Amino acid sequence: MARRILVVEDSVDSAETLAALLEMWGHEVRMAHSGQEALEAARDYQPEVVLLDIGLPDMDGYTVAQKLRDQGLAGQLLVALTGYSADQAREHGGGVFDRHLTKPVMPDALTALLGSG
Repeated sequence: MARRILVVEDSVDSAETLAALLEMWGHEVRMAHSGQEALEAARDYQPEVVLLDIGLPDMDGYTVAQKLRDQGLAGQLLVALTGYSADQAREHGGGVFDRHLTKPVMPDALTALLGSG
């Protein structure tokens, strides 16, 4: 099932690689490279899934996630992309994310999460 996915990652190369993989699987993808871009993109795009890096240049991913939730823009699935372990990310995030994926994100983890591939 194709989904509208917003990839939020400050590393342009990482974002483009992830977006290309998701598009290859048939998903519609948009990218943002900062927290503010993510908030604007989510308002315009209304994604079903948000893949959100925790370490962004202008605000951390937890703040972005909370703002997305507060504005009703988090989609059906809000996923943290983090270099931390899932347990560390959950502990710090206060439960704002639905799921956590540790970077580098492996394709099999994405297919399990999205049910695609």
